[in-house]
Amino acid sequence: MRRRLLAVLMVLMGVAALLLCVPLADAYARGRTEHLLLQRRSEAVRFADLAERMRTDADRAELSAEIGRYAQLYGAGVVVVDPAGAPVARAGARADAAAAGAIEARDRALTGRSTDRLPTLRPWGPGEVVLAEPVGRDERVSGAVLLALPTATARRDVSVRWSLIGAGAAAAFTAAALVAAGITRWLLRPVLDLDRAVEKLAAGSLRARAVSETGPPELRRLRLHFNAMAEAVADSIGRQRDFVADASHQLRNPLATLVLQLENVEPYVSPGPGLAEHARALDEAERLEELLDGLLALARVESGPAEPREQDVAAAVRERVRAWAPVFAGAGLELVHACPGEGLRARALPDAAGRVLDALLDNAVKFVPAGGRVEVAVTREDDGAVLVRVRDDGPGVPPEQRGLLLRRFVRSPEHQNVRGSGLGLAIAEEIARVSGGRLDVGGNVPCGLLTELRLPAA
Repeated sequence: MRRRLLAVLMVLMGVAALLLCVPLADAYARGRTEHLLLQRRSEAVRFADLAERMRTDADRAELSAEIGRYAQLYGAGVVVVDPAGAPVARAGARADAAAAGAIEARDRALTGRSTDRLPTLRPWGPGEVVLAEPVGRDERVSGAVLLALPTATARRDVSVRWSLIGAGAAAAFTAAALVAAGITRWLLRPVLDLDRAVEKLAAGSLRARAVSETGPPELRRLRLHFNAMAEAVADSIGRQRDFVADASHQLRNPLATLVLQLENVEPYVSPGPGLAEHARALDEAERLEELLDGLLALARVESGPAEPREQDVAAAVRERVRAWAPVFAGAGLELVHACPGEGLRARALPDAAGRVLDALLDNAVKFVPAGGRVEVAVTREDDGAVLVRVRDDGPGVPPEQRGLLLRRFVRSPEHQNVRGSGLGLAIAEEIARVSGGRLDVGGNVPCGLLTELRLPAA
C-alpha cells in the first residue's frame, strides 16, 4: 500500500512539474524568438531607409558598405532586391541562402508587409531564419531588404534557460518526493502498526497492541478502538482458559480420591459380574483423569505464559528418542533416529520439540502394530526452518480423516477403543502454532502416517 500510494503521489507531482515547466520553457523560447525579431528588424528598417534614399552610385556604395559591415559583424546574409525581385546589393556568406529561401517573406515585403513572425527557436533548430522589410511604404514600395540570420546564439540562450528550468523542476520534484515520502510514512505508520498487531493477535499473542501514536486523528481513534477490542478479546479468552484450567485442576483431587477408593475396595469385591463392573469403572475413572490432565495441559499451552526462545532441536529430539527407546522395545517396535548432529537451532516455546515429539511417539506406540518401524528425522529447510519428521509403517489414517486428527477430542472410528483422551495431537499442534511453526499430518509411502513439525529458524 505504501508503494502504491507513493507511486500515485509521484506520478501526480511529475505531471504537475511537466505542466509547469513545459509552458514556461515554451514561453521563453517564444520570447527569445520575438527578441531576435525586434532586434534585427531595426537593422532591416535602417537598411530599407538607406535603400529608399539610394539615388547615385555613392548612395549605392554607402549601402553596400553598411550591409557588408553588418554581415561581417553578425555572420548574416543581406540582400536588397528591386520591385521585380532582382538583387540590387548583397553581402555575407548567407546572401544566396537568403535569396533562395525567402520567397514568401520577399513577396510579403514587396507588397508592403514586414515579417512579423519567425519560427520559434528551440535548441535543435532552425539553424537560421529569414527576415524581410519593404523599401518604402504602401504604393511606393520600391524593393525589399532580406536578412538571413544565424540562430546559434539565440538557440544557446534557449538551451541554457531550458536547462535551468529542467534543473529547477527536478529539484522541485525531488523536494516534493521527499515530502510525499514523509507524508506517506506518517499516514501509513499507524496502519502498519495495526497490521503487525492484528497478525500477532491472530497468531495467538493476546498481549499484542498497536503502539503508534502518529498519523491522522481517524487512525489514532482506530488504534484506541482496536486496543480496546484486543483487551476485551484477551480478557474473554483468558477467563475461558482460566475456567478450563481451574475446573481441570479442581476436579483432579476428588477424581484421584475416587480412583484410590475404587482401588481400595477391589479386594472386597466378590469374583463375578461385580468384579468386572468394578474394573470397568476403574478404567473409566483413569480415562477421565487422563482427560483432565490433557485439558489442563492444553489450557497451559494456550495461556502462553512463556516466550519463544532459541533452542537446539537436534539435541532435544535425540534426548526424547533415547527416553522412548525402552518403551518401543517393550512394544516390539523399531525406533530409528536420523539426525545430522548438533547445530539445528530453532526459536520456539521451551522444550517445544520434545513435547510435540512425546505426543507423536506416544501415538506411534498406541497405533503401530508390533514389528513395525518408526523413524524420526531432523533436517533444516532452505529458509532456515527446522523440520522434525516422524514416519511409521502402521495402518495409517484414510486421507479424508487426516484433517480431523489435529482437532480436540476427535479420534479415528477404528481406534475408539484405544486408550487416550484425543487431545495429544491437538496439544502438539497448539504448541507448534504458539511457537510460530506448524504441525502437518499426511500419509507415508507405501503405508503408514507421516507427521511433520516445522519450527521457525533461530
